[in-house]
Amino acid sequence: MCTDCGCGDPDVVPVEVQHRILSDNDAQARHNRAHFEQAGVLAINLMGSPGAGKTALLEATARAAAGRLRLGAVSGDLATDRDAVRLNAAGVPSAAITTGSACHLDARLVHKALHDLPWRSHDVFFIENVGNLVCPAVYDLGQAANVVALSVTEGEDKPIKYPVMFRTADLVLLTKVDLLPHLDFDEGALEDGLARVMPRPNLLRVSARTGEGIDAWLAWLDARRQPVQLGRHFHLHGNLVRP
Repeated sequence: MCTDCGCGDPDVVPVEVQHRILSDNDAQARHNRAHFEQAGVLAINLMGSPGAGKTALLEATARAAAGRLRLGAVSGDLATDRDAVRLNAAGVPSAAITTGSACHLDARLVHKALHDLPWRSHDVFFIENVGNLVCPAVYDLGQAANVVALSVTEGEDKPIKYPVMFRTADLVLLTKVDLLPHLDFDEGALEDGLARVMPRPNLLRVSARTGEGIDAWLAWLDARRQPVQLGRHFHLHGNLVRP
């Protein structure tokens, strides 16, 4: 449990304090979002459990998108910069955000990290959240879309066990599908669970190891980029802006 916000537990942090924390975070998130939109950068909040394959997915994305998309990232972890090191080695300019005891990223932490990255030069900027299926879903970071990585090794019941996370998702990536022949994983039950909790169920099956589904994932990113790219040319009032 996060010692900063209590993660919804009024016995840890009073409700009025939680409301102030979220209000302050939402204000910073709006600031972040305005920056991303004005620069025409698609910001993706990538969430999932520890070991769901978030970093491996981004490494595979970088390999497949080489020469097509300019990618950048921040990577949240409690104590190390290992994921950011991996992403930099894969050609994705990245910075680590170490949170200590906090089980999620917040908009302030993301904003601070942006100062150390050439994020305006990217087409897609990934915010790789702390591994957790609870708290990250509550905090707006200024992203354009939420993506949840769910590995086949976690089981098909996660959407109904952690509905808040999947309710806020724009896309669920079922990762490590190359392991399906070795597991008792009920894809029908997963799809049923997503239909129960996601307003618009959207599932892609991917494997970072074999590359399965990565082209479909890139196509999804391209589709999300199209309206965002208009932000490079137009203000909210429709006035032309020079890139």
